Amino acid sequence: MKFFIDTANLNEIKEAYELGVLDGVTTNPSLMAKEGITGEQNILKHYVDICNIVDGDVSAEVIAVDFEGMIREGEILAALHKNIVVKIPMTLEGIKAIKYFSSKKIRTNCTLIFSAGQALLAAKAGASYVSPFIGRLDDISTNGLDLIAQIRQIYNNYTYDTEILAASVRHPMHIINCAEIGADVMTGPLSAMKALAKHPLTDLGLQQFLADYAKGNV
Repeated sequence: MKFFIDTANLNEIKEAYELGVLDGVTTNPSLMAKEGITGEQNILKHYVDICNIVDGDVSAEVIAVDFEGMIREGEILAALHKNIVVKIPMTLEGIKAIKYFSSKKIRTNCTLIFSAGQALLAAKAGASYVSPFIGRLDDISTNGLDLIAQIRQIYNNYTYDTEILAASVRHPMHIINCAEIGADVMTGPLSAMKALAKHPLTDLGLQQFLADYAKGNV
């Protein structure tokens, strides 16, 4: 399973990359705003800055909600760097845009997926990735992991090339569960990735090893 980090913070991206396990980055307008990145030119420059850190796919989201606007913005984004994947919302206009970009060999990530039907439409249109938001489904008392499993079965049935990018990952068990189900990618915060390395028995074992070594070298 690929690990993407869901942020626009360059320091967090660098830290995740230096761990040696980072495969890509996802961003959105909210994450850009959180870092104080506003204005079209500043946002475009920030995407390039991210691409210069990570040797992997970087999802860059369009703001337009109409077909013509998505095409215009998507072509600008795709031209920024070879690693850019154009992020398109799951709407009927978005499906048309994904089909267009697929015909032009421009990779896309269909975002805001909350049902298997949406994921099926995106795959048929030629999306490179679909992003089901598991955490947001959990927030409304719906099991987001069930959606990942359903999409996995459908894609396996018909050998779609579209990759399942589990989004809105909140904690390390989300990552483990997605890996068990067979999600191709997970995107989440740096804290969830780092938490995978933690276990109290590991800490206790290391403390014991160091204590025993110190006793033998007094």
